Amino acid sequence: MSNKQLALVKKDTVDVVAERVREFQENGQLHLPPNYSPENAMKSAWLKLQNTYTKDQKPVLQACARDSIANSLLDMVVQGLNPSKNQCYFVAYGNQLVCMRSYFGSMAVVKNVAGAKDVDAQAIYEGDEFDYEINHGRIKILKHKQSFSNRVKGNIIGAYAVISFKDERPDYVVIMTLDQIKQAWKQGRVYKEGGNSTHTKFTEEMCKKTVINRACKSYINSSSDSNLLLKHFNRSDEERIEHEVQQEINENANSETIDIDYEEVEEEGPKLQPEPEPQEEPEPEPKPSNYKEQKKSQQQQLAMEGPGF
Repeated sequence: MSNKQLALVKKDTVDVVAERVREFQENGQLHLPPNYSPENAMKSAWLKLQNTYTKDQKPVLQACARDSIANSLLDMVVQGLNPSKNQCYFVAYGNQLVCMRSYFGSMAVVKNVAGAKDVDAQAIYEGDEFDYEINHGRIKILKHKQSFSNRVKGNIIGAYAVISFKDERPDYVVIMTLDQIKQAWKQGRVYKEGGNSTHTKFTEEMCKKTVINRACKSYINSSSDSNLLLKHFNRSDEERIEHEVQQEINENANSETIDIDYEEVEEEGPKLQPEPEPQEEPEPEPKPSNYKEQKKSQQQQLAMEGPGF
């Protein structure tokens, strides 16, 4: 894209979002962390977007609808995320751009919004001494004793995440079995069971990331009274699922062969259509020099982050 085209896209997206954010802040609808600069975050996002491509090798700033670009930037700012800190990244589904929150981003939101002190996670291996209780619907870890030999065997049966707070609030705990974790993985298109997939090679880390995302998401939705934050916090996940489903439908739309019984009918005669004049095929546009590196990096990012459940 030329500098003039980039300037027009920026005017319709970055500048519009910056003005909307100012309105939210002036109206008291948006309270950002004191150490968060929406201007710096959008500058980082703009640089990232200039080097982000669709799966058809087109720049997202050219291929994606401008309103979806603006909405993805707004989702990022309202949640207080910054792509330069790997808290979110941008993915194109068709002509729609989506801001996907990473598990780093989920932890940042729960710390900034809910005042969490820390978010920790552990995998549970077969043979571990693990005990917990449920009191008034809240889970409390009573004991988790793990031997090194259990880790060597590598049979993970579940994982849990603990959100601790700076005040007297009790820890918020989420426990997931391995089957529940795998069901969450299956919601994303990048998951492949077995082989040399990321989920197979780094099972413990992927389990931790999944249960952290689940804990942060469920706590934010149960504790935050900011309708604006909840709207944008949940929209990125909802849009990702919606676009992934639609993309899969589109890709498989013409893959099935349907057998139909029909009766042959003799036509009166062939209807000749004039042959189209030969046209020169346009020369294919050259691939961006950094496309392969950028695409590989984006695929690795998607694989490592998982579906965000």
